[in-house]
Amino acid sequence: MQPRYIQIKSAIINSIEAGKMKPGDKVDSENQLAEIFKVSRMTARRALTELVDEGVLARSQGLGTFVNDHRPMSSLLEIRSIDDEILQRGHTYSNQVLTQLKVKATSEQGAWLDVPTGTELFHTCIVHYENELPVQLEDRLVNPQWAPDYLTQDFSQTTANHYLNSVAPLTQADHAIEAILPTQYVAKSLAIEPNQPCLQVSRRTYSAKGIVSYALLFHPGNRYRIGGHLDFSHSIRS
Repeated sequence: MQPRYIQIKSAIINSIEAGKMKPGDKVDSENQLAEIFKVSRMTARRALTELVDEGVLARSQGLGTFVNDHRPMSSLLEIRSIDDEILQRGHTYSNQVLTQLKVKATSEQGAWLDVPTGTELFHTCIVHYENELPVQLEDRLVNPQWAPDYLTQDFSQTTANHYLNSVAPLTQADHAIEAILPTQYVAKSLAIEPNQPCLQVSRRTYSAKGIVSYALLFHPGNRYRIGGHLDFSHSIRS
């Protein structure tokens, strides 16, 4: 049986998806949800807080909590595996592996991973689906020195993020986000028109050993957002 806070989250998400609640609509308060679902206020607060963190809801100090833009949101403030994000929203996750092979590093790719030109790298391209709709194309290069068994993984059963964190735990990352028009390959992979803007995230991840991977993550702009929730209520003001 699902935890009670997950049941509250699912009920709110289902109401939004069914059109019963629209962007801008006010959501029941913690006290109201606690009474409706016969749970503690703490449980209701956790459900609302997680939906705010995920971008489904927006909190306005003194006014309440409201339905946000309906597009799923990926966090700017932390790096999480996309399957975890999707499952936490109460949606179904699946993927399709398009490429899983060895390549020789170009000069540009070598610079990304700090290896000489011609170094053997592992390359994967994977489309991630939310409720059977493509929401991310992940084009990733991996340094075999830090993840030698990367290409033997069954990425229909796990994600690159989960596997790499298990063998070379993440210690640092740098990333950049920009709006682009997709190539034909990206557009076809995401089932969008070539003139449909995309969000491109370029991300390099490090472990204590060195640079582990460099990934380009493409999201269809009309069905995905990137953002996060900041809480300054406990910050010290000078």
